[in-house]
Amino acid sequence: MNFPKKLYKKLTNREQSNSLRKLNSQSELIDFSSNDYLGFSKSETIFQKAHQYLINNKIHQNGSTGSRLLSGNHKLYEEVENTLCKFHNSEAATIFNSGYDANIGFFSSVPQRGDTIIYDEFIHASIRDGIKMSNAKSYKFKHNDLGVLEELLKRLSHTEFISESHKKEQDEMLKQVQHDGDIYVVTESVFSMDGDSPDLVSLLEICKKYNTYLIIDEAHALGVFGKNGCGLIQELGLENEIFARIITFGKGLGCHGAAILGSKELKSYLVNFARSFIYTTALPPHSLATIKIAYEYLISSSGVEKSQKLKENIQYFNQQLKTFPFGEMSEGQRGKPIFIPSNSAIHCCIISGNENVKKAAQFVQEKGFDVKPILSPTVPEGQERLRFCLHSYNSQEEISKVLKLLATFVLN
Repeated sequence: MNFPKKLYKKLTNREQSNSLRKLNSQSELIDFSSNDYLGFSKSETIFQKAHQYLINNKIHQNGSTGSRLLSGNHKLYEEVENTLCKFHNSEAATIFNSGYDANIGFFSSVPQRGDTIIYDEFIHASIRDGIKMSNAKSYKFKHNDLGVLEELLKRLSHTEFISESHKKEQDEMLKQVQHDGDIYVVTESVFSMDGDSPDLVSLLEICKKYNTYLIIDEAHALGVFGKNGCGLIQELGLENEIFARIITFGKGLGCHGAAILGSKELKSYLVNFARSFIYTTALPPHSLATIKIAYEYLISSSGVEKSQKLKENIQYFNQQLKTFPFGEMSEGQRGKPIFIPSNSAIHCCIISGNENVKKAAQFVQEKGFDVKPILSPTVPEGQERLRFCLHSYNSQEEISKVLKLLATFVLN
């Protein structure tokens, strides 16, 4: 059967740019690549307790049988959503099948025609896809630059013209902004490809000043920040002032699914208008039981111990960086590997060029460490990087060794 020429050309272009993606089997290398920050995905305790919970409650079904609005809204949903509300200090919680589903469901349905979405330029692809499906206008702002964000909000509010200092950064787009509806501002508490965070306190103050609705994606903060891993928003005590929080369970909690936290009105709206919620088969009971048990384990003594170990590993990683010949973002040196400052479980070393970063990854992998290269176009060209994900089960010896290997590669 013939393959469409346009599609073949796109594959060929990926091959020529050394950026063609391929599926690989799971490796037995030392894990510095997965999002399983606390090791919950491999926990036999969570696995066995989730299974026993289903048996004890006489839940003997493999699938959910339909969407939540038809036959799939089994009793575990209400129980788990209540758990989420209590744990995350939220009025309501709406479980989606994945973080991707949650983001496209929210952004394709909540912002209306005449509204405006303002998003960080490094926001996750799932949010971008949701925004594309929306009838609202959208504008991006420079990564974590609250000055540029406020300039844009001023223009949207018709309060003053843009200052000369930011015209080039936002180019002609800002001059053409017209706005009549609500404004939604969206960012991440921890960025998946950088590991950094915005100044969330200042961001909230700006959003309140201009009467906007703030949405925070907490995918990479859950299990890592805050008391019992509740997330960065709760660590800062901001949860009651955020319009919506998106949390996912496939990272720090090691299971599957996601939820949007917010008001009861927001939940009712999502149930009625979020198409990725309405038109999909619900999660099976076992997935929900695993979420419930993972949250219980998170606050147990074992969970607290794992969380503390992760924090220690993050601190140790940053300490070790100071002893190796890597540049810093402030130096602005071209060609020298640069680690993006991060206090999260994600640490990225910029090594420009797909070929260069793939060679660095291969060198480290051949020595037994699973560190993945992040290529353009996933990140901007020239910003290719090695992405190190830290876990509670990594040892300090492993951290030191993998950084020594990278330093060896750089010096050679």
